[in-house]
Amino acid sequence: MRSTFSVIFYLKKEKLKKDGTNPIMGRITVDGTMAQFSCKVSCDPAIWEAKGGHAKGKSVAARDVNRELDKIKASVVKHYQEIMIRDGYVTAEKVKNSFLGLEYRKQTLMSIFEQWNTEYAKQVEGGLKAKNTFERYKAVYKHVGDFLQFHYHVSDMTLKEITVNFLSDFEIFLKTEKHVAHNTVETYVKPVMMLMHRAQENGWVARYPFGDYHIQREEVEKGFLTKNELQAVMSLPIKNAKRSYIRDLFVFCCFTGLAYIDLKNLREENLVKNPVDGSLWIRTRRQKTGVTETVKLLPIPLAILNKYRGISGDDHVFVVPYYKSVFEMLKTIAKHAGIQKNVTWHMARHTMATVICLSNGMPLEVVSSLLGHKNIKSTQIYAKITQEKLGCEIDTLASKLAKIEQFTPNIDMVLK
Repeated sequence: MRSTFSVIFYLKKEKLKKDGTNPIMGRITVDGTMAQFSCKVSCDPAIWEAKGGHAKGKSVAARDVNRELDKIKASVVKHYQEIMIRDGYVTAEKVKNSFLGLEYRKQTLMSIFEQWNTEYAKQVEGGLKAKNTFERYKAVYKHVGDFLQFHYHVSDMTLKEITVNFLSDFEIFLKTEKHVAHNTVETYVKPVMMLMHRAQENGWVARYPFGDYHIQREEVEKGFLTKNELQAVMSLPIKNAKRSYIRDLFVFCCFTGLAYIDLKNLREENLVKNPVDGSLWIRTRRQKTGVTETVKLLPIPLAILNKYRGISGDDHVFVVPYYKSVFEMLKTIAKHAGIQKNVTWHMARHTMATVICLSNGMPLEVVSSLLGHKNIKSTQIYAKITQEKLGCEIDTLASKLAKIEQFTPNIDMVLK
């Protein structure tokens, strides 16, 4: 991008040296931004020409001063051109720091983000962090890089250049240019906020720049199958063996709360028998959060397990196809079952929480443990009152009111 650029020199008149000369200062101006620096050269004010920014006359002193100033100007111009070619975005401060040899690129947003991702990848390999979170960090890293090119026309930016408007502009970019949903945007800005907090803690920036930035997560309805819809899926006659298999896996998740990836990762070692009553339990670690999920196999999922156990040929419990093919097949099953909703695999987990557990009176804390949530707030999202549960509660209330109505108080006694 084109930018206005100039270098001028002037005397620092308020500071007179013992030899009667004044220090010469340089001023770099780029697109209206200015940065000043000392030239380490002084001049007799009697031979200084303020309008031209140089020493006048042909004296030895004047020629020596002008020769040094020409060298300085040529060097500043060179640094300006290098920054323009490399970054495409120039400020007076960047030119000055480059000219003075300061390490202005030492701590940049993309460099510390890349370092963070590298460290996180090692923790994922060691089983300490979730792979899905790492994938999200990589996606955000790419989006930030695209944003810097789009908005600032640079490939990177120093931490000190990041202003309070950075995140609000990044939010708009994600929504308008990347067409990212609001709640996903809320998730994507968090790594940038985290990195800047880290930068402040390490002393790379004087203050955290996003103190006034806020983005509110929108409440989203979590879809689930009602009891009748789940029954329709379970009782649907399916002749196609593969489609029937996918239906059974989906039902298995409806009664266990396993996410698609956790079903795919489920191994024989995750099936644990209770020594007291011999019941079979699933005990696994969720890939998304790393939290342990423990759930008892009820008769329906137990029957599905026994039906397909051993078909994988290895220690995996099931052979789970790629999500795309599973998703398309699930939509077909839902359509044939007369379900109008946009059924996704994750709805099985919602159905487990809402219809199987909460609608049957299971405490929220127990459901939270079954689903492997880190925080009970995550479980509260599923705490929906189905029509069946609502009707049951109203019937209970009606029966209690009927008992009250049998007693008719003496109004006159009450008034007295």
